[in-house]
Amino acid sequence: QVQLEESGGGLVQAGGSLRLSCAASGRTFSSHVMGWFRQAPGKEREFAAAISRNGVFTYYADSVKGRFTISRANAKNTVYLQMNSLKPEDTGVYYCAAHNRASSDYASLRVWEYWGQGTQVTVSS
Repeated sequence: QVQLEESGGGLVQAGGSLRLSCAASGRTFSSHVMGWFRQAPGKEREFAAAISRNGVFTYYADSVKGRFTISRANAKNTVYLQMNSLKPEDTGVYYCAAHNRASSDYASLRVWEYWGQGTQVTVSS
């Protein structure tokens, strides 16, 4: 069982930056692929970014590529999402997720086994 807790959300103006953190419980953090998803009001939850177990490989949705950076610190059981050049359309609840499956379908919700409660990000224009 892995428990995830996000932090770092808030209100920021367009063009600004935020850094989200996700702290994971347990001693198996390094064996899990980690990801970030987001959900805008009235829309479905969508994939934003994912990172491999050792942190070498990263994956991004086209909508955030070049602006967001996912990273992880396995010694701290933490994954991060650095968000730069934020746009109003980035507004939503951001969720941290984890899985330990042998799957590379990182954009699919059903692959992910564990979810945090989410943290609100609001970008004003």
